[in-house]
Amino acid sequence: MGRRGRARQVGHRVAALMALFAALAALTLPAAAEGPRPLNLVAFGDSLTAGYRLPADAAFPASLERALRAKGHAVTVANAGVSGDTTTAGLDRLDWSVPDGTDGVILELGGNDMLRGTDPAVTRKALDAILGRLKERNIPVLLAGMRASANLGPDYVARFDAIFPDLARRHEVALYPFFLQGVAGERGLNLDDGMHPNAKGVEAIVAGILPSVESFLGRLRTTSH
Repeated sequence: MGRRGRARQVGHRVAALMALFAALAALTLPAAAEGPRPLNLVAFGDSLTAGYRLPADAAFPASLERALRAKGHAVTVANAGVSGDTTTAGLDRLDWSVPDGTDGVILELGGNDMLRGTDPAVTRKALDAILGRLKERNIPVLLAGMRASANLGPDYVARFDAIFPDLARRHEVALYPFFLQGVAGERGLNLDDGMHPNAKGVEAIVAGILPSVESFLGRLRTTSH
């Protein structure tokens, strides 16, 4: 065997030994040294989730993921928002929008139903079905509530606003009462259409919902062990 052949053989042996040592070291590391695996969240909603007229990195899922990681949470937040979606449209695409391996869903739908004056019974039925289907898949949910505009009349407002707390109790899921808390109606936090948050508005939404999401993550960690 020539010099090159011997060198190549030695190199292979060294590489094999290094791989073996690495494998043995991995086996002997204490389990506590390993960090928690990242949790995979899906933000499932309409334009408020999708980031209407905003860069992708300024949309709610990306902004929330940054805020969570800045606080030390190992998490990814996928953007499954579709502008214009009603609750019924969300139900139609649920199965392929929330893939297997999802640890939890932030469900934000209902605003477009309200803007279209959809019968609250229709909205309730679709959200109930979404929550039921996710429960069947053992995927926990943080339900983000929506509130009806006062100009729709007191009867409509009462029926619509009751949907979210009622369904949260029925399905025993976490509830963030109003996704647009502190942002709705604030000119400086919305685009010129007055309905969709600008980048600062998204940051305000994230700041408001962050404690609820952290609590949600804590429950996910507990149930995943």
